[in-house]
Amino acid sequence: MAPFVTLALAQFQPRKGDYAANLARIGELLAQAVSLEPRPQLVCFPEAALSGYFLEGGVRELAVTAGRLAADLHRTHGDGPPVDVCVGFYEVWRNKLYNSALYVSLGETMPLVRHVHRKVFLPTYGLFDEERFVERGRDFRAFDTAWGRAAILVCEDAWHSLSGTIAALDGAQLIIVPSAPPARGAWPKTDEVPGPASVSRWERLTRDMADEHGLYVALANLVGSEAGKQFPGCALIAGPKGEVRARGPLWDEAIVSATIDLADVTRARADMPLIADLETMMPHLRDSLARVDAGTPHLLSYDGMDALTESMDATSPERKPARRAGSVSGPTSKGRVCVVRAGPPSGPPPLELDAAMVEGWLVHFLRDEMHRRGFTKAVVGVSGGVDSAVTTFLAARAFGAENVVGVRMPYRTSSPESLEHGQLVIDALGIQGCTVDISAAVDGYLQHESDADPARRGNVMARMRMITLFDLSAKYRAIPLGTGNKTERLFGYFTWHADDSPPINPLGDLFKTQVWALARHLGVPEVIVGKAPSADLVVGQTDEGDFGISYPK
Repeated sequence: MAPFVTLALAQFQPRKGDYAANLARIGELLAQAVSLEPRPQLVCFPEAALSGYFLEGGVRELAVTAGRLAADLHRTHGDGPPVDVCVGFYEVWRNKLYNSALYVSLGETMPLVRHVHRKVFLPTYGLFDEERFVERGRDFRAFDTAWGRAAILVCEDAWHSLSGTIAALDGAQLIIVPSAPPARGAWPKTDEVPGPASVSRWERLTRDMADEHGLYVALANLVGSEAGKQFPGCALIAGPKGEVRARGPLWDEAIVSATIDLADVTRARADMPLIADLETMMPHLRDSLARVDAGTPHLLSYDGMDALTESMDATSPERKPARRAGSVSGPTSKGRVCVVRAGPPSGPPPLELDAAMVEGWLVHFLRDEMHRRGFTKAVVGVSGGVDSAVTTFLAARAFGAENVVGVRMPYRTSSPESLEHGQLVIDALGIQGCTVDISAAVDGYLQHESDADPARRGNVMARMRMITLFDLSAKYRAIPLGTGNKTERLFGYFTWHADDSPPINPLGDLFKTQVWALARHLGVPEVIVGKAPSADLVVGQTDEGDFGISYPK
């Protein structure tokens, strides 16, 4: 076995549901990786790399056997040099579906499948629902390769410390973690890890696993957007003392390469023999686990009162020299000690925002969504409010001012201030602007509904604006962008088939107060940020007046 191993992690964005395109892309990245110097012996790809992660029922259509994937990779690699590949995919095995990872050796006359790991811990919380669509795997095992011994954990498998412990006890020198964790946590952080809080959490998990078990851990992540969620990348290689050996970039595709010395595993375990200690105690731990599993009651065992009395007798005053009055000994010589009381529970302020990081996050999100849909231009309804202003500022940064069209759509009762502020955004960014007066179209319908109340009239205006926006999107061959925020959505403060209609909505996960913070960071004019929010559907109406409570509260 060679003591030095060069490995590469490929973080990339798969095309959702397109096995052939993703296989071809993996072939391109594999060819790029093996052209590096030194040439990697192992190239690792993320979880669900052949299909995208959020497939739900589409797993049935995209799942393949491990044998077919090995053959497809062999054919794609062609006459390339020998290399091992680890890749996540949805698998068919014994007529069941799994979220799996394949380890295969390529470059010979036939591919050699060395291991298939089937994900054991399937998340069924938050935005995850894996167990509806795939079965659980049942075991963790290490396996031999041409360079040493490895193990695979898929995504949440790595969150359970026992998974890494089993792999280490089975001889793993490297644990490979193909993963597809969406980015979460936009609050400010105190560490130096780039990106959202979820990236910091994953780095801590990876480094802790490596440090505890004295081995290498390689984390390979997806990038790009899928199902409205953004994958951050930030692939990571951690050394056997928990140190970062290499880290991939945030949001972008990349190949992360490092040469590792497997002798470091021996050195780390000599310095901190936790695995040796665990192996020594395994028989006792197995007994304890068996008793817990069987529900055997715990029998309390300790020295009784007779033993305590004998101990006290042995140290009674008559058996020890008398202490002089005023003498002190031990802890009592210092008198009272300080008292430390716990403060309030710590944690991130729920609505604070790392505005610079969120700007980058949403700019990448917009670019990914636009590219995936095959568009190059965007059209935005510019109302003069802060939400549409922030969306337009983000669009201009994502696509360039020349590829953004801002549309003002006044009704005859609209506030002149709304028109002025909408034009202020258009002028500030240098984007193309146009104005479409919707009064005649709205009044043409409402003349047949003279008893329509203000709510109905407002909904007609909102829907007419969306009709206009979608028609102009066809004219400009541009995609409409939404401007709604999370607070409005949670309150139900929007119009169906109007505000909710655009296919891309960059502000959908931001509360109104967070939109204000992002607006100030982006440089939206303060006259827009500071005014009372209003849909401007009824003269004098404000959002907070309708709510009966302020946004900050």
